[in-house]
Amino acid sequence: MAGNRLALITGASAGIGAEFARQYAAKGWDVALTARRLDRLDGLAREIEEKYKVSAMTISQDLARDGAADTILHELKEAGRHVDALVNNAGYGLPGTFFNTSWKEQADFIRVLYTVPIELTHKLLPGMAERDFGRIINVASLAGYAPGSSGHTLYASVKAGLIKFSESVHAEAETAGHDIHCTALCPGFTWTEFHDVNGTREMTNESPEWMWMEAAPVVKAGLEGVARGQPVVVPGMVNKGVATLTRILPEPVGRAIMKKQGKRFRKVD
Repeated sequence: MAGNRLALITGASAGIGAEFARQYAAKGWDVALTARRLDRLDGLAREIEEKYKVSAMTISQDLARDGAADTILHELKEAGRHVDALVNNAGYGLPGTFFNTSWKEQADFIRVLYTVPIELTHKLLPGMAERDFGRIINVASLAGYAPGSSGHTLYASVKAGLIKFSESVHAEAETAGHDIHCTALCPGFTWTEFHDVNGTREMTNESPEWMWMEAAPVVKAGLEGVARGQPVVVPGMVNKGVATLTRILPEPVGRAIMKKQGKRFRKVD
């Protein structure tokens, strides 16, 4: 197992993050799993080691805390491991509007979903370049293509930022001639705990089933896309159609649609 490549996955305790861990392990990769819930991580690690016969390391860390990224990387260094693939998956929704949430809530949100993914990428890229191999997947969202909505104010802007960031890192690595691929994975509605945690499950359950995907095909699309060197991956035909529509619709029309439909899946109180 010591000779296996290692994938570091944030937000690995459930949902898309846990599925990334399983699919990387199925490919023979060792995995380093980080999230806040150590009990969930340890359970997943045991499952992975028993089923796939690879090494699974767990690191309990709250990415909203100062120094979280350095702590994770220090623990990996102490274990004598370097990162070959980074999956920036940790995230959540922050219900409410910009008016009725505190700055600390917003600042923590920006840190977990945007600052730390960029920090981890920046600190791991030199080693990837030195070894001439690296795979980075930033879990963005279809929301990054859509107009902003009332409620969950920074979600779309952060995800749009991750898309542009991933495109730029990928272009820089390609220009430098490195075997480093950076991909923004942009899922739409996915069956995970995400909507339970942010209190929108009842609202999103009103959406038709054909709009939803399971985590497994979402992750599979991300892994295949980063292997091919795609800077952006939108999984599923429905999501691809929505992403295309956001590009061709006149902006006032797009905003009007979001204003009308946003309240179906955005909690503003």
